[in-house]
Amino acid sequence: MSQTQVATFDPNTLARPELLTLTPYQSARRIGGRGDIWINANESPFNNSDLDKVNRYPECQPPELINAYSSYSGVKASNIIASRGADEAIELLIRTFCIPGVDSIACFGPTYGMYSISAATFNVAVTALSLTDNYQLPDAWPTQIGNAKVVFICNPNNPTGTVLVKDKIEQAIQAAPNSIVVVDEAYIEFCPDYSVADLLAQYPNLVVLRTLSKAFALAGARCGFMLASDAIIDLVMRVIAPYPVPLPVSELAVRALSPAGIDTMRTQVASLIEQGQRLSVALTAYGAKVLPANGNYVLAKFDDVSAAAKRLSDSGVVARAYKDPRLADAIRFSFTNEQQTNLIIALFEKALSESVA
Repeated sequence: MSQTQVATFDPNTLARPELLTLTPYQSARRIGGRGDIWINANESPFNNSDLDKVNRYPECQPPELINAYSSYSGVKASNIIASRGADEAIELLIRTFCIPGVDSIACFGPTYGMYSISAATFNVAVTALSLTDNYQLPDAWPTQIGNAKVVFICNPNNPTGTVLVKDKIEQAIQAAPNSIVVVDEAYIEFCPDYSVADLLAQYPNLVVLRTLSKAFALAGARCGFMLASDAIIDLVMRVIAPYPVPLPVSELAVRALSPAGIDTMRTQVASLIEQGQRLSVALTAYGAKVLPANGNYVLAKFDDVSAAAKRLSDSGVVARAYKDPRLADAIRFSFTNEQQTNLIIALFEKALSESVA
């Protein structure tokens, strides 16, 4: 598909028609104002917390947070929306572009389950295609997605940990010129060379999802980001909640995105990758088939997955198993610190020695 066709993409033609004339809710913070006495939002004048201004509603899109993520990601601030984790961004895209009972999305499994779940909760159909045996996009997928409004691609893919090279992602964007192509980069800090965020200006149908839950160690704060064209940002801002980013979350996120916070993240990512490599070696020695790890987890397939799962649970280790038929023999191991990694490795080394004896 030619790049010219993608360049003419207009998301307004995909948006739910009623949104094109919708005036977003004008919250007190969106209206703004200047003055010393603020009585326009029915807030309490009393701050009963040590956190400054927590008695006031936060900005819908806190400028300090957006600018911090812009500096980190290299994406213009006007092309960023902060959301309650990447999960809210998934829902926002479906709500913006898909008419319930009429439209559909597409995704490629096995993959992150929230694409399908979010669509189902809005009565939006799901075209669920299978990744190849090597967990790559199937060759004929553009002819199989029908009129899917939104196509979700997880890269690195969760739970397999596999990646699509950047050229393949770009080909996918070009192959679906009439759809929103969403690349979920929740784990991209573990393999930054695979990011396609730098293609946003080139492809107006591209959306990139990010989060601070993984590498930045802020899963409990729920802070994610949608990176997209001006036109897509404008449409999504019509359906977003008035105050999606709580003040404490914004302050935590801004600190995490400071130069010191980014240095800490990169140090911890390197440590997690090192521990993951040790774990992968131990699981391979045990006899598991271990997929290449490009996130903060590794997927291992076992000849006797029940025995492996029992060994973990009996030792108080909670890992992730799956009902997907392609993953019935697999367990996903999130990377952890050195001490806990040592304990997990010791479990499988003990099992290996027992089997030899």
